[in-house]
Amino acid sequence: MRKHSAPVRLFATACLVTGLAAATGAFAGGATMPFPLAGTWTLQAADALHPDGSRTRDYGAAPKGLLMIDRQGHYSLQIFRAERPRFAAGDKAKGSSEEYRAAVMGSSTHYGTVELDARRHQLVFHIEGASFPNWEGQQQRRSYELHGDVLSYRVPPRPDGNVPISVWRRSGG
Repeated sequence: MRKHSAPVRLFATACLVTGLAAATGAFAGGATMPFPLAGTWTLQAADALHPDGSRTRDYGAAPKGLLMIDRQGHYSLQIFRAERPRFAAGDKAKGSSEEYRAAVMGSSTHYGTVELDARRHQLVFHIEGASFPNWEGQQQRRSYELHGDVLSYRVPPRPDGNVPISVWRRSGG
């Protein structure tokens, strides 16, 4: 068995440490690589794909929305129907049943952490809080596509078979 000199052993150790750091995303000082989707995204489309293949606007003709993702993968997401009616009383606590329904059905908001499952080509949302309380504490997987600064993903099918599709454009960091 041939013995290596100290510089060779030191070089081999440095390569091993560098390889482990690269594999885990760690850098000097304990920092990690920034999340690749970090930034501010504006909603371009919020559609529904129907079982017959047709596609409609799920949140009206001009939906509004913002998705913000930080360098660690924490996110906050809001989608709103632009045509939501204002409350006639001007007081959130004094809305009619129809006004409450339009407000709830015309919006979707949630926050938590998101990760990329590269093997399955999915975004995995770990939802901490949501406007729909049944989602809180859930993990939701969504297949996605990323083309430059345009991110789109498909939400799992709803009970009616429709598949929501969200399209976002990166607008800054």
